[in-house]
Amino acid sequence: MKFINFAVVKFSVFLVGGILAAHFLPIFIFLLKYVLAILLAVAILWLWARKQLIQTVYFGIATYLCFFAIGYFSYQIRLPQFQPKHFSHVFTGDNSAILQLKITRILKPDKFNLKYFATVNAINGIPTNGKLLLNITKDSLKKSFNPDEILLVSASISEIPKPLNPHQFDYSKYMESQEVYGQLRISEKEILKTGKGSKTILGIAQNFRTGIVEKLQKTKLKTDERAIIQALVLGEKKDIDKNLYNEYAAAGAVHILAVSGLHVGILYFLLTFIFKPLARWKFGIYLQAVSIVLLLWGFALLSGLSPSVTRAVTMFSFFAVAKLFDRETNSFNTLFLSFLTLLIINPMWLFQVGFQLSYLAVFFIVWLLPIFNKVGYSKYRAVRKIWTIVGVTICAQIGVLPLSLYYFHQFPGLFLLTNIVVLPCLTILMCGGIVIVVLAGLKSLPDWLAVSYNYLIEVLNGFIHWVAVQDEFLFKNIHFSALKVLGTYLLIVALALFLKPYLPSPAGKPAGRKMKYQRLVISLLAVSVFITIFIYDEFKTSVNQLVVFQKSKKTLLGYKNGKNFIVFRNDSIENSSEDYPIKSFRTAVNIDTYSEERIPQIFRYKNKNILILDSLGIVPKKKNIHIILLINSPKTNLSRLIDSLKPKQIIADGSNYYTYVKRWEKTCKLKKLPFSHTAKQGAFPIE
Repeated sequence: MKFINFAVVKFSVFLVGGILAAHFLPIFIFLLKYVLAILLAVAILWLWARKQLIQTVYFGIATYLCFFAIGYFSYQIRLPQFQPKHFSHVFTGDNSAILQLKITRILKPDKFNLKYFATVNAINGIPTNGKLLLNITKDSLKKSFNPDEILLVSASISEIPKPLNPHQFDYSKYMESQEVYGQLRISEKEILKTGKGSKTILGIAQNFRTGIVEKLQKTKLKTDERAIIQALVLGEKKDIDKNLYNEYAAAGAVHILAVSGLHVGILYFLLTFIFKPLARWKFGIYLQAVSIVLLLWGFALLSGLSPSVTRAVTMFSFFAVAKLFDRETNSFNTLFLSFLTLLIINPMWLFQVGFQLSYLAVFFIVWLLPIFNKVGYSKYRAVRKIWTIVGVTICAQIGVLPLSLYYFHQFPGLFLLTNIVVLPCLTILMCGGIVIVVLAGLKSLPDWLAVSYNYLIEVLNGFIHWVAVQDEFLFKNIHFSALKVLGTYLLIVALALFLKPYLPSPAGKPAGRKMKYQRLVISLLAVSVFITIFIYDEFKTSVNQLVVFQKSKKTLLGYKNGKNFIVFRNDSIENSSEDYPIKSFRTAVNIDTYSEERIPQIFRYKNKNILILDSLGIVPKKKNIHIILLINSPKTNLSRLIDSLKPKQIIADGSNYYTYVKRWEKTCKLKKLPFSHTAKQGAFPIE
């Protein structure tokens, strides 16, 4: 293996440390001047140490602290509280204001709304900045908007709501990783004026992509097959049918629908082949490298500059530049150099799932594939090629598996079969898709070519569907905590380092079997940590719980006893274990057995009597009531009920009318009694 520049790796580690410190331990604004003084002292120390003929440890410390500080401050300055002109400092309260918005990105619409990212250029004439989520009601809108359009609207900015049930996907947190800290919900009547804004590179690229999609819609391509082409070549996934996308996910092939390093790698080698004749000229190699880099970045712009494609294009750009200057390069160096560069540009990418999975997959491929090839080395070229495909798939899966289980809680057991079939075909599909898109853009796509390519995609979709319906090979609802992720990665790294010296070389000779004491100790410690984490996780998830869930117009009361979970419902008995919000809760708390029952009138939990008062409003004779749960809008005099039963807590769930809830809240306030409404405060755990 060529020389690895460990300095780049260390710089990346300290940069990530600074970003994580800023994320979890943000400083207050009044402390900023003191931290800046510390940063200045570090810079002076670095400059002083740099002038020394023989570098001391202070030079290294100062350098690492500089990268830590870069990570810390590059993250901090992107937060709203550190941006004086951010719209959150100008707009306060629930009153409407005149907002000037600029559309920056078109998002996938939901059932009722068209969705966009937009920057807030001004509020009531005051210049501002900051990005928000714009929702426009579908039925009220005659036409959609394009990037770089300006909208003048009269509306009120609201917060993106946080999840109201435990262990649910936090959409507001996801939006924060996109630097979005507010939202607008409007209809067409609230749009006062529209116009064209100054053009941006991203806006031009998105509009160009939209134009290509519109031309593809006029061809002989069918809807599902056209959506696959758009995803493969243009990075446009919003037209993919939800069921089709779920089938790709179940088959372990969803990565081919997101433009990533695989697609960029195919394009890189295709461009290298196309521009190969230029290398014969005197300065042709420079033109070749520049052309490849420009076209790769043009492709990245066209596909939306997602973290995964930006990572891949950055890496291949470094490869092209190194090749231009005839410099030896190393995959690890290039990987960490692109990682360092991108996080300096945008530290928020560190918290995006696509960015994390992309780098982990490439890192483990680069690291483990040489080891994997030693195990299955063959003198036959065809066997080596097949083994390489198998190795790449397994190494990538090892790299992303712990994080995938943490985020998605499922594992496609037939991923290897899927990738062995799909990966060799992807080059053909990618090249054919590029031809289709170019000809469609020129309005010169022959019908026979569109029909032929449509057939290829149909065959691919048919194979994916066949794999996806093999339910016994799709493992769902897997509980995997953040601690398990860390423990698993530690174990993988330790075992790989331990086994490496015992693997045979490509020539078939053993590389050396002398026991490495330190590696053995590290491996045993990793196994111990791994087992300890699993034991701790089992203990943590075995705690008993009683939760009043929030669900609009319904009552859900969940009782967890160890690994058994009972859901009490007020409607007809039906299995809701795969429904919101039960499914994610079951997975997060590691439930084994599940059952459903009717809601009882009185429930006893931890020496507390809980009265469940429904629409009938029947009050039992029992007086020793600690908590009253109001469901289905009971017509009762709450003040008299409180005086009679003297409860300690009143809870109203999402099945009640808001007018009733407001009246009950006032009553509890007068009685100085705690009142909780799940639709406002979220699910209520009874302790």
